[in-house]
Amino acid sequence: MASWRLMAALLLHLLPLAAMAAQGVNIGTAVTDMPNPTQVVALLKAQQIRHVRLYDADPAMLTALAGTGIRVTVSVPNQQLLAIGQSNATAANWVARNILTHVPATNITAISVGSEVLTIIPNAAPVLVSALQYIHAALTAARLDSRIKVSTAHSSSIILDSFPPSQAFFNRTWDPVMVPLLRFLQSTGSYLMLNVYPYYDYMQSHDAIPLDYALFRPLPPNKEAVDSNTMLHYTNVFDAVVDAAYFAMSYLNFTNIPIVVTESGWPSKGDSTEPDATLDNANTYNSNLIKHVLNNTGTPKHPGVAVSTFIYELYNEDARTGAVSEKNWGLFDANGRPVYVLHLTGSGSMLANDTTNQTFCVAKDGADRKMLQAALDWACGPGKVDCSAMVQGAPCYEPDTVVAHASYAFDAYYYKMGMAEGTCDFKGVATITTTDPSHGSCVFPGSNGSNGTFINGTSLAPSSNSTSSGSSLSFHTGNSISCVTISVVLLLSAVFL
Repeated sequence: MASWRLMAALLLHLLPLAAMAAQGVNIGTAVTDMPNPTQVVALLKAQQIRHVRLYDADPAMLTALAGTGIRVTVSVPNQQLLAIGQSNATAANWVARNILTHVPATNITAISVGSEVLTIIPNAAPVLVSALQYIHAALTAARLDSRIKVSTAHSSSIILDSFPPSQAFFNRTWDPVMVPLLRFLQSTGSYLMLNVYPYYDYMQSHDAIPLDYALFRPLPPNKEAVDSNTMLHYTNVFDAVVDAAYFAMSYLNFTNIPIVVTESGWPSKGDSTEPDATLDNANTYNSNLIKHVLNNTGTPKHPGVAVSTFIYELYNEDARTGAVSEKNWGLFDANGRPVYVLHLTGSGSMLANDTTNQTFCVAKDGADRKMLQAALDWACGPGKVDCSAMVQGAPCYEPDTVVAHASYAFDAYYYKMGMAEGTCDFKGVATITTTDPSHGSCVFPGSNGSNGTFINGTSLAPSSNSTSSGSSLSFHTGNSISCVTISVVLLLSAVFL
């Protein structure tokens, strides 16, 4: 899954690895209408996302993350690895430019030096450990080495004979790299980064791996996989792969290096050759993975030892090439609408796209009609809300009142901005409610699990403290909606959405 992409990791809390697992979600940027960094951060905050992982060190994204407290893992892109691995000075310059200019305002906690280097750019393998050492030396010089860990993400395919896990070992070809790499991780108190994809293990097994085993679905005892060497029982592929990595490290005499799963997920759509890439399976896998990690279940080899995990991925990447599934790993579309609603009951409040505690932004009772009209005009104009649902004959045209139309526009803007603080005010004429205002065929943006929706655009809604004069675009309500006005609104939608 490596490419030049932003990845974000959804994590609730960062506690010691042995005490509490961190749960993450990746965000790729191969999106036709990629939200800007401000919008991404608005969604992260609305969804209570406390960690992000970037595949680079994008300065705009790091600036947008400043002051949020969100923990950030940045990356040295693969294309920069050779230069950094061959020059201490180049590594120091990279740290100065991409780290020192952003800390402490931006809470950078880790650096991934490349991604799946051994399997994607093996020609750079000889300098991989040097690159990690040079980056770490630069951090040490800046007295940041205890705060920022350095590692590199690996494909789980570097592990051979992964079942039974007790017999697993790293591809011997890479021993000259893996041994000094593991020694570096151990000496610096870092962790092994591993990408784990039960979907691909299942697909490549030609039905040898049961689907339920890949999806964390409950198995009867007689269906569990048993490691005959250790008599450990495995109820899912994820745990088996993680334990295989633990055993592979122990084979090289490294037994105290934690594992962080940097990518794991399931696609929600595939082509005719990928019949198990479905919404239901993606929902099942990610929901069960989140519960598994947050319950601190650990693995059979290390029960109770949390495995921090980053779900792949936050957005569907419609601009990616390859199989249909490559475009459909996301929890959300580019507008922030959930692809499916995760089943997280009992696992804590984590994603606002779960149906628990939904909120809506509507017109306040007794609000001044002229102020409502002005706010409606702004939302459908500079606010870049798609107001086509309120065209005469459209589902939300009736009732044809300022209050009804303003409520729909307010809610659309509220979710467009990721329910960020201050986005449901409109100079005091809007309010937040937990009552779904949808009616008949008119479904409000916040309904049906659509929490977290936001559409590209940087305008901020006028608040009680705002001096904005509003929009010159007129969106009159009460008798009929101007066809000219709607044409302008639809044009704005085409440009900005």
